[in-house]
Amino acid sequence: MERELRLLSVHAHPDDESSKGAATMAKYVDEGAQVLVVTCTGGERGGVLNPRLQDDPQVLRDLPGYRRLEMARAVEILGVRHAWLGFEDSGLPEGDPPPPLPPGCFALQPLRDAAAPLVRIMRSFRPHVVLTYDENGGYPHPDHIKCHEISVEAFEAAGDPSLYPDGQEPWQPSKLYYDRAFSPERVRMMHEAILAEGRQSPFEDWLLRGGDVARPVTTRIHCADYFEVRERALLSHATQVAPDNRWFFALPRELLAKVWPTEEYELARSRVPVELPENDLFAGLRDPVGSCP
Repeated sequence: MERELRLLSVHAHPDDESSKGAATMAKYVDEGAQVLVVTCTGGERGGVLNPRLQDDPQVLRDLPGYRRLEMARAVEILGVRHAWLGFEDSGLPEGDPPPPLPPGCFALQPLRDAAAPLVRIMRSFRPHVVLTYDENGGYPHPDHIKCHEISVEAFEAAGDPSLYPDGQEPWQPSKLYYDRAFSPERVRMMHEAILAEGRQSPFEDWLLRGGDVARPVTTRIHCADYFEVRERALLSHATQVAPDNRWFFALPRELLAKVWPTEEYELARSRVPVELPENDLFAGLRDPVGSCP
């Protein structure tokens, strides 16, 4: 590439980057693009979901610190750059009615205060493409919804010098995508492939409940060669993902590569002409020799 491509991926918690778009990021890194992952919170209120670590004294002594170490390992595996926004995990309120969110948490931050550091990062890193979640957060965790809100706000504001003045040159990203990691089509395919092997599917209840809301898939990235990298990055978040996790590892990697070799996205904003469907997040940005404006 004569000029490097730059991709910014914005996530709510450590581990989200490895479960959503990790193979895509690894592919683009391998092709020479610069990829920066931004993590909005430290995941302080996440539980220890791996039974093997629930009584580990090091984890119990400092879960936020342990999760930072996990994140550092994932960053190294994926080959990306990384930045923390530094907000406090809001937790996932449960109950009827749900309890109030903790004071000072990420989800309760005023939009302007929460978006300002992301605007600074966009102006500094100057991404051509931004990845984040849809308005439902991918699933309705308050931090995921807030992540969507600040990502859209920063995408629209970073190029306007009158907004969030911080002494930096404005920069307008060209494309904004929403992750579709668990589209109903993909989950249904995995469910059927598991049944064909004569095994019980972990997705049956999810599908019986109606699964996720179907949304447009505009862009499919062929990245099966990087599924092994995605698995290693996921497993680096050991407090969250056990090696026998039936959701993430329901299908052997080799079989998944045959039946579903892509990761999917929804193009939400584009400031360059596009033709849908796409097979490249940088479609419309590359010139004939593969560089980027």
